[in-house]
Amino acid sequence: MKILFAGGGTAGHINPALAIAGYVRERQPNAEILYIGAKGGMEERLVPAAGFDFKSITVQGFKRKLTPKAVKDNIITVKKAVSASRESKKIIEEFQPDICVGTGGYVSGPVLRTASKLGVPIIIHEQNAFPGVTNKMLAKRAARIMLAMPAAKEHFKGKCSFVDTGNPVRGEILTEQKSEARKKLGLDGRPVILSFGGSLGARKINESLADIIARSAKDGKYQHIHAYGQYGKWFPDMLREKGVELEKADNLDIREFINDMPVCLAAADLVVARAGAITLSEIQVQGKPSVLIPSPNVAENHQYHNAMSLVNKNAAVMIEEKDLTPEKITEEIDNLAGNPSRLKEYSDNCKKMAVTDAAKRIYSVIIEVMASSKKK
Repeated sequence: MKILFAGGGTAGHINPALAIAGYVRERQPNAEILYIGAKGGMEERLVPAAGFDFKSITVQGFKRKLTPKAVKDNIITVKKAVSASRESKKIIEEFQPDICVGTGGYVSGPVLRTASKLGVPIIIHEQNAFPGVTNKMLAKRAARIMLAMPAAKEHFKGKCSFVDTGNPVRGEILTEQKSEARKKLGLDGRPVILSFGGSLGARKINESLADIIARSAKDGKYQHIHAYGQYGKWFPDMLREKGVELEKADNLDIREFINDMPVCLAAADLVVARAGAITLSEIQVQGKPSVLIPSPNVAENHQYHNAMSLVNKNAAVMIEEKDLTPEKITEEIDNLAGNPSRLKEYSDNCKKMAVTDAAKRIYSVIIEVMASSKKK
């Protein structure tokens, strides 16, 4: 069994591929797995670190703006797309995969197109409620399109074979328990707010949360875990300017990164976060009410659509970044955290949306498509 994976650019495309690959390896230890990613992309580091073979191609995405620089860049992109197809063909002919799995991002375009032309069955995993451009372009070639969110169906054109699989999430997210997580973190019975804006941080989220975090330092109403991100190293100083003595505020856990997300997520009563696909899948698995602030700086505004998939099920509140203020976020947190019955309603609705066996479902699709292909 030989499986070729392609996807990259962001962790949202890479981590699902690694989760699927990991599940395949558990089920079939002798399976040969190869991952193709972009030269210089974060997948070049993450995939080998996860223990999988990796080969790179030189490729870049199109710029959507029509500035002179963007036009020049897009000419280079077209040239690289041609060479990327040649590179892909060489790798595929050498590896001879039984199936090719694409998880999105521009790198998957030339790989899956080339695999399809060479007669290799391809399947696509779409993590978001609004599919990416590459996945929409490849859809007509795919034997199956696996969806994390059913709402994505309406954005594909033509006849497509859809399977609802969900997003694969880390095993620790599935198993971590709230009471144990709180013990690990030294938390008591007061409401726990978990907030973050991604590994790099989000300035407006940091700025908007500073007031309620400072208030919690004084009134002790909430326990608050907040990650300000790589570009938010100024945030502790902002809290100090608001009179917060971080060393003495034992109900505050303010850090740059959250390296123990399964524990922090399990401990939380309410989550404040962006609306990335994997974040939402993890929130659903743990059944956590949330205040979602979609990033406006992502392709096709897909985080807005991701957030709406929860809002429409009465499982989350959304604040668009253009409407985000310290007063607004404080109001929403107080309305939710101070209302146990509403928290339970949101939690129950969130859990109903969760898919806890996504990797298993995807593995079944891989086996089914491979079997169908061999019969032809």
